[in-house]
Amino acid sequence: MSIRVLLADDQAMVRAGFSALLDSEDGIEVCGEAGDGERAVVLARELRPDVVLMDVRMPRMDGIEATQAITLDPALTETRVVVLTTFELDEYVFGALRAGASGFLLKNLEPTDLLRTIRIVAAGESLLAPRVTKRLIEAFVEMPQRSERLAPGLDELTPREHEILQLVATGLSNIEIADQLWLSPLTVKTHVSHVLSKLGARDRVQLVVAAYETVLVVAGQ
Repeated sequence: MSIRVLLADDQAMVRAGFSALLDSEDGIEVCGEAGDGERAVVLARELRPDVVLMDVRMPRMDGIEATQAITLDPALTETRVVVLTTFELDEYVFGALRAGASGFLLKNLEPTDLLRTIRIVAAGESLLAPRVTKRLIEAFVEMPQRSERLAPGLDELTPREHEILQLVATGLSNIEIADQLWLSPLTVKTHVSHVLSKLGARDRVQLVVAAYETVLVVAGQ
């Protein structure tokens, strides 16, 4: 089956470019296009896409509100949202990630990277642009409003799961974590799945957000 993608961007030329790229790729198809956030939510509920490529700044309803409306909809639990923007640290990025976005990428990425991202996210993983991951972590470290509270479910983690969560929060992939802890990638993937379940998180991005907001991970750790 093809991965069904919904495009949400207020610029018709941008949508046309993405549409031409995606429709030319085997295994990926564009199932709909929206020029604003409100329309994106309507089409997401109607079409049930696997992935939504969501622009941040749009009329009527911005990308944050649209992302949150999609991720909180019980009927769209299988739909993943990837936020696309021209800004490396857009003012809306943190809000979009907290709203449940599974990825954040810059619009100037290479076509092959976009196709790879869609496949990764559709498979249930999450992805941030490498430069953005570093900046995201640095910004969370400096946030004055970070809380000392524990994330719900954090006390249910085993010592190993706690360790793996800390490594996920630093931006390491499953393979990198496996190498560091002398575990198999499959074992790490199983641990990450358990952590996601216990914390009620949709994906790894939400784990990063939760870890830094609750000071589970601190600067230099």
